[in-house]
Amino acid sequence: MNNRKSLLAVLGLVFFLNTQAQEFQGMAVYQSKTSSAELKERMMGNREVTPEMQKRMEDRMKSMFEKTFILYFDKTASIYKEEVKLDAPGQSESRLRMMSSMMGTGGTYYKNIKQKTYTIDKEFMSKQFLVKDSLPKLQWKMEGESRLIGGYTCYKATAALTVAEPDFNALRPKSNEEKKKEDEAKKGKSNLLDNLVVPTEKLITAWYTPEIPVNQGPDKYWGLPGLILEINDGKTVILCSKIVLNPKEKAVIKPSSTGKVISQKDYDETVIKKTKEFMESNQRGGGGRGSGGGRP
Repeated sequence: MNNRKSLLAVLGLVFFLNTQAQEFQGMAVYQSKTSSAELKERMMGNREVTPEMQKRMEDRMKSMFEKTFILYFDKTASIYKEEVKLDAPGQSESRLRMMSSMMGTGGTYYKNIKQKTYTIDKEFMSKQFLVKDSLPKLQWKMEGESRLIGGYTCYKATAALTVAEPDFNALRPKSNEEKKKEDEAKKGKSNLLDNLVVPTEKLITAWYTPEIPVNQGPDKYWGLPGLILEINDGKTVILCSKIVLNPKEKAVIKPSSTGKVISQKDYDETVIKKTKEFMESNQRGGGGRGSGGGRP
């Protein structure tokens, strides 16, 4: 009888712990800031601008490159999405609208650590896509440094990340040598992206805290023994500004189901193809109205 009671007690404890693990949930707010000075300089060119034009450009660039995101997470999965703010009327610039359209807009980024998969709904050139694929496995290197972020002890880790070709957030100005070769090949014809290039790889620096023992982080980042509170890829910094553990109102952590299901590779190829068509149409004087000649 005593053995039976002990077994029931153990089973009850296991059930309780499993239930607690399933119910655990957290929320983290991140601020994302991307250096836009070089891109703004390229887009402004050498033309004369008034202080009013400069102010509109700076406000628009800020809305594009300074954003707020929210990460909801539990022990096995998370959703990451932007806190959308409405643009003020009259502050659009045609070139910035074109860049924003080509970047594509993401809705909810769902990561399942247990299954090692992700799902993200994206809108590109007015069409909805549902990208489903395996999580990229970053080879994190522990650097042995530590610092405090928001009262949490964090540790530094780095990894090399392969950059997809249509990752416009990674754009950098071309070198003089690269521009010279392009000018000679195109004989003076150019467009907005001709002075910019996407690198093939970038170094990622992460700061994570084992005090929140989940393998989660903002955006595509994961795989460290603690919640990632800061990511820096040399151009964009994503920094956690607020954490709430076990909030009273639980979030629904599940993938989106809206859009054409597509792999990351096929989606990237679609973006590259349609972006080139868009730029060629714009270069011929189409003004971008055709936006690549129809639906992707």
